[in-house]
Amino acid sequence: MNWHPDAYQALIAEDYPQVAAIYEELIDNNPENISDYWYLGVAYLLQNLAAEAQVMWQNVLREGNLEEVKQWQAELEAVLDAEARRQQRKGDLAAVEYFRYHLQEIVPKSINNLLALFDLALDLEIFDPEELLNYPIQDNLRSNPDRELLLNVVLKSLLYPHELTLDLAQASLPYLEELADSFIPQAFQIAARVTNEQQSPTFGVEIIKLCLQLRPNDLSLLEQLVNLYILAEDFDNSLITAYQFREICLTPTLKLYSNYLILLILLRWGVWQEIDHIYQEYHDLLQELTRQKNITLEPIIKTSFLNVSSPLPYLGDRALANRKLTNCVAEIFLDNNSLKTPLFRIKKVQEKLTIGYLASTLKHHSVGWLSRWLIHHHDREKLQIAIYTINQEEDEITRQWFRDSRDIIRHFPYAQNPLEVAQQIQQDQIDILVDLDSLTHNLTNQIMAQKPAAKQVTWLGWDASGLATIDYYIADPYVLPQQAEEYYREKIYRLPETYLAVDGFEIGTPNLRREDLEIPPDATIYFSAQSGMKRHPDTIKLQMKILAQVPNSYFLIKGVGKTEKIQELFTEIAIREGVNPQRLRFLPRDIDEYTHRANLQIADVVLDTYPYNGATTTLEVLWQGIPLVTLVGEQFSARNSYTFMINAGIEAGIGWNEAEYIDWGVKLGLDRSLRQDISHQLLGNRDTAPLWQGKKFAQNMENAYLKIWEGN
Repeated sequence: MNWHPDAYQALIAEDYPQVAAIYEELIDNNPENISDYWYLGVAYLLQNLAAEAQVMWQNVLREGNLEEVKQWQAELEAVLDAEARRQQRKGDLAAVEYFRYHLQEIVPKSINNLLALFDLALDLEIFDPEELLNYPIQDNLRSNPDRELLLNVVLKSLLYPHELTLDLAQASLPYLEELADSFIPQAFQIAARVTNEQQSPTFGVEIIKLCLQLRPNDLSLLEQLVNLYILAEDFDNSLITAYQFREICLTPTLKLYSNYLILLILLRWGVWQEIDHIYQEYHDLLQELTRQKNITLEPIIKTSFLNVSSPLPYLGDRALANRKLTNCVAEIFLDNNSLKTPLFRIKKVQEKLTIGYLASTLKHHSVGWLSRWLIHHHDREKLQIAIYTINQEEDEITRQWFRDSRDIIRHFPYAQNPLEVAQQIQQDQIDILVDLDSLTHNLTNQIMAQKPAAKQVTWLGWDASGLATIDYYIADPYVLPQQAEEYYREKIYRLPETYLAVDGFEIGTPNLRREDLEIPPDATIYFSAQSGMKRHPDTIKLQMKILAQVPNSYFLIKGVGKTEKIQELFTEIAIREGVNPQRLRFLPRDIDEYTHRANLQIADVVLDTYPYNGATTTLEVLWQGIPLVTLVGEQFSARNSYTFMINAGIEAGIGWNEAEYIDWGVKLGLDRSLRQDISHQLLGNRDTAPLWQGKKFAQNMENAYLKIWEGN
């Protein structure tokens, strides 16, 4: 069936009364030509004469027998569908909706029309998952749906985390098997989007599980499922899936990566009781890898392989050995991810250097809280500042501290292609690119591997990555020992005082009180607020030795981890060291950073972790004048609190060995007067200590950038 030629010309000219007149005349001349009624009805609809169209169609349909009605409905469906598609091509989505709703009245169970209606609602962003209850899509999937249309609707609807959209996807899966190669990669990205944008990793988990039904034992899907379970804080399933992943890893590099995933999960949740056996296998595989040459990484781990060395500093303070392994991993990663020719081009000398900051954490995150002061205090007469945010949502921290404090802002909320970001950096002619993520974000590593800027620097976010494309690592006289130059691949640029300074922290209202914790008013409160990754059993043992020597003392333990496992760990060690577990208090996480900081004030003494110190927490503690005990090691992560304490103007509490750590813990627990002196000293140093001089620190960083650019 087609439009009458004369009617079609009138249709194109949008002379709808003329279209109707032509078909009315055709019907008068030949009332037996049923298709003319369908087109006349369309002409009526185009004139907003919906009642006339529906009455006419229903009258015609009543005249036919069962077989004729079935045929006529199919014809009318095709005519209305064709007009809806024509309106879609014109871009008139309101008209598309109008025609499809009328089609639904005629053929309420038309699966393709139902899908098209939902596709339209999704495009118009008026989709409500609850509407799926009112339309029989799943009941009519057997009616041979358009597979591409079904795929489109399912994928778009999965951006709306809801059990009904998940049910639709599950019901549609048998009809999408032939399109698995299209469905899986798109669903993979949607799982990442709902996780990042809508903070719904549990829904992301369900999406990946759908994909696994189409492609069981797919390594990339299993790895993503592990990561999403971790984000959803589902320890048991993350570990089960990681072991499932390991079972089908056959090559040495895949075996190493699978052991890394398992180790990461155990560390993240503080399940130190199960770490030894997996760590030994992981370490052996890592050592074996360093003896091989020309390693080609499997595609699934190619972009994330740099992370396999990240557990090392949590497991032991072996600076030289760990750095050698990290550098080796970085070399393998770079061989598999870098361009043969770096992207950067040396540009003509201009008045101001352009400094680019690359991060996924310029938001409510430790890096966001700490880096904001440098960005805020930069001298815009000297430097041009560019901010590149990747795979992060923009919150009030982003908007307040980073969007309004830059000359160039590039936001890549769904970045997947590192070359896209790297080329933008290169086009912006960034002179010095500063990496704030290091090993904490795969995409950042891939971007830095492309060398989009002439000079590249790592600062703040973590220890150095070991990538040969990064020229400098920002440190200070304390956070790395002097011999570190011998084993770091990057050149170490030491700022004169501290590698970080802030102007302070916003403090909320505390909701943690002694009486609520059943702690006497005259008792000494020790405090530790860290993640399970930092809860090394050897350090817990030292902390219990402190408690054993300080009567009427209690230990408050707060952080992220598998609560029962961490409690078991502390309880077992406490009993071994003769400490009654009733003196331990395990606290949940606070509702926000402001309350967390305020609740630190309950502490008489904060006991730092080792071999991985606190960083942001240490700064928050010192800012509020709370005494801190730390154990100084060799690696960067074991010297953070040391440099912060020195730069806050305090040395009391710095232990250089286990005995000194215990001695300081006991001394500060027993001597209230000493604690008060330290508190007064810390608070009195706020106006002068380098740690709290954000503007001066910014000047030191700017001088460093100039010298780095000059090659000094």
